[in-house]
Amino acid sequence: MVARKKKQRGTMNNDNLQRAFFVALLIAVTIAFVWLIRGFIQPIFWAIALGIVFYPAHKRIAGKLSGKPTMAASVSVVLVLIVVVLPIVGIGLAVTNEAGTLYQQIRAGEFSLSEIYAGIAERIPQLASGLESIGVDIDRLSSQLSSSAVTVSQFIATRALEFGQDTIRVAVFFFLMLYLLFFFLKDGHKILEGLVRALPFGDEREHHLFERFAEVSRATIKGSLVIGIVQGAIGGVAFAALGLGAPVLWGVVMALFSIVPAIGPALVWVPAVIFLFATERIVAGIVLVLIGALVISLADNVLRPILVGRDTRMPDYLILLATLGGLTGFGLAGVVIGPIIAAFFLSIWEMAVEEFADMEL
Repeated sequence: MVARKKKQRGTMNNDNLQRAFFVALLIAVTIAFVWLIRGFIQPIFWAIALGIVFYPAHKRIAGKLSGKPTMAASVSVVLVLIVVVLPIVGIGLAVTNEAGTLYQQIRAGEFSLSEIYAGIAERIPQLASGLESIGVDIDRLSSQLSSSAVTVSQFIATRALEFGQDTIRVAVFFFLMLYLLFFFLKDGHKILEGLVRALPFGDEREHHLFERFAEVSRATIKGSLVIGIVQGAIGGVAFAALGLGAPVLWGVVMALFSIVPAIGPALVWVPAVIFLFATERIVAGIVLVLIGALVISLADNVLRPILVGRDTRMPDYLILLATLGGLTGFGLAGVVIGPIIAAFFLSIWEMAVEEFADMEL
């Protein structure tokens, strides 16, 4: 009996040792694989994000092409190419051109902030006296703003030029993203089931986690990107119609600023209104005020409940923090990566709250 217990204990110790070694090997191989593909994280992420957003449309396409999953995935990828990729490429080229032109104009002194301020001070002397009363040095402020404008426009132009020069890498990333998107759409359910079997969290909990993550991510992407695109497009069209320079560039900037709660695109169109008034284009300034206040600013309030809904909406402050953190960690792609990570964070904690509530009961 004692010998049998010793044998069982030895077998258990051997099994535990083997399992520990296997887990260590699994972790090491996983880390090595992530390190191996680290340079392609962004195209992988974009393929997953686009797959989440376009999966409902893909399901409808697959329903009409029943029994032809490869063709359905191909049609969905072509749809993504037409709706997302090609417009982004076109906008990127336009921003590159306008940023370079704006940089040259600022360097050449075609935009003088001192002259603009002089025009404003002449029409609104109370503003000038108010700034001077609080100790604002107008000449120094104008010099600093001019220097900042040159630096920002140079940065945008340089980044855009680097992006344009690195065409081979960009082309490879786009091709890889579309290639992975095809398989995510075609075999997404199989990949999901494989993850459910592999992860040790419980199948029901994992299904709920993935469903909630997809729901919140899709709503967040629509709420952040679509609303930003709409506001930026309206602002860009208004800038072009009123004869303001670089409408595509400023439209993109307004789209990015749409993540800032309450003010957002006003950070762009309000200075443009001041510029129009300072250059004696009063009617154009009034028109831009009306467009900014009644159309651009209200677009968020009208579209967000429709696109996002009440249950899946993340707090504005969390979207802002996640987006800024994403920009810091991942560059421009962080505009989407940050909110999605935040959505995953919320999903996990909502599940944890439900789990602990059930345990207490």
